Amino acid sequence: MILTLQDDSELWLGEIFDNHYEEARSRADSLLAEGTITNTGCIVTNTAKPRKVRFHGRQVAAYRFVYCVLNRVVASYDDVIRHRCHNRLCINPEHLTIGNRADNKHDDWEFQANGVDFDLL
Repeated sequence: MILTLQDDSELWLGEIFDNHYEEARSRADSLLAEGTITNTGCIVTNTAKPRKVRFHGRQVAAYRFVYCVLNRVVASYDDVIRHRCHNRLCINPEHLTIGNRADNKHDDWEFQANGVDFDLL
């Protein structure tokens, strides 16, 4: 028997996918519809900092919620949602990918050295 330990984030997302997926999908779609599309293809929220979303007892960053719900990814606390566009206000699922903190730091170094090539997004 293999025992898999899950953190609180994984348990919450698992519960959402098992019992509330249609509601979560609708919420993610409404967040995208409320956003503004920039000339770089980012879908940004009208907030100064990354928007937060409260859903079934938990508050998370909107970009994390959108990515996890639309891709049906059960992300752990240690997983980060990386912005390929380097715009933390962006919730465009095409600009988001999952990784770890080291991946995220390498993205920062790459961005500082070379910027963003929006043609590759």
